[in-house]
Amino acid sequence: MHINSIISIILCLISLELFSQTGGDNIYDFLNLTNSARVASLGGNNVSIKDNDLDLTFHNPSLLNSSMDNQLALNYVNYFADINYGYISYARDSKEHGTFAIGLHHINYGEFTETNNIGEITGQFNAAEYALNLIWSKPINSLFSFGINIKPIYSELEKYKSYGIAADAGVTYFNPDLQLSAALVLKNFGRQLTTYYENNSEPLPFEVQLGISKKLLHAPFRFSMLVHHLETYDLSFEEINDPEPTNSSEYSDTLIVKHGDKFFDNILRHMIFGVELLPTKNFSVRFGYNFKRRRELLITSKPGGAGLSWGVGFRISKFHFNYGRATYHLAGPSNHFSINTNLSDFYKKTK
Repeated sequence: MHINSIISIILCLISLELFSQTGGDNIYDFLNLTNSARVASLGGNNVSIKDNDLDLTFHNPSLLNSSMDNQLALNYVNYFADINYGYISYARDSKEHGTFAIGLHHINYGEFTETNNIGEITGQFNAAEYALNLIWSKPINSLFSFGINIKPIYSELEKYKSYGIAADAGVTYFNPDLQLSAALVLKNFGRQLTTYYENNSEPLPFEVQLGISKKLLHAPFRFSMLVHHLETYDLSFEEINDPEPTNSSEYSDTLIVKHGDKFFDNILRHMIFGVELLPTKNFSVRFGYNFKRRRELLITSKPGGAGLSWGVGFRISKFHFNYGRATYHLAGPSNHFSINTNLSDFYKKTK
């Protein structure tokens, strides 16, 4: 595939509609939830690790490759307030036409009590959202690959329903000799096709991400850094007007910060850091730090581990198991569980 063809595909998809909100102003925000236990333990997002983990293609479709042929991935997340979500995906490789994968992303918000305008209980209702993931990727040359993920969306919140279409597009560079990879991803560009109420169309959570990962050649470590929300410079909250400004650089519950710190604070809000310890092929330990999550969700008096995450991965027989735990605030952490297997390993070998 020529680079001109890739640029044309991206421009056609972007022309659907672009917005630069970072949260609270869009619909279908579940699209940004992290399914993979591995990714959750690395800070909640990663687009640049290139290996045979099918779950990574949810974050960057250009990571899909032929080593994932016939792989099945299952993910479950025990979130907050009885909210559960998950992702299931399967991949097949076509030598001539690239690698294909299909996945289903689903979130269930639980059961709610329905009342009338005077508080009388009239029944129960549910809320859930779904996104089908149709992923394709193909190498451009020995170093670069391109991929795209088309995502039809269905959302049902009580009696209100909405359909939408979104897409991700990514380009990945991987140098096996240096064990260095980098990726650029455009996420969730598209539009709402049918609205919840009348013709009040709302934007999707569009985002541009840039990531880099480096595995040390003579030590069992892989370091990753993600720069997210490149489409939006200022990720901070509006500053509270204080009639008596102080010189304190401490963050309070209202997130007031010194003017001199604003630049560095905003730069760090764009960054997520992760590290993997890889002592063997069948076992790994991971840690992550999400600066934006910590700044937005910590309570100054009890900051705890807000923004920190960790996890482990191991293989037993034909199955890869991963667990990730991400701390948000005092309300508690999220627990992520992933199982991957290659169905070809179950076939009986014949002479």
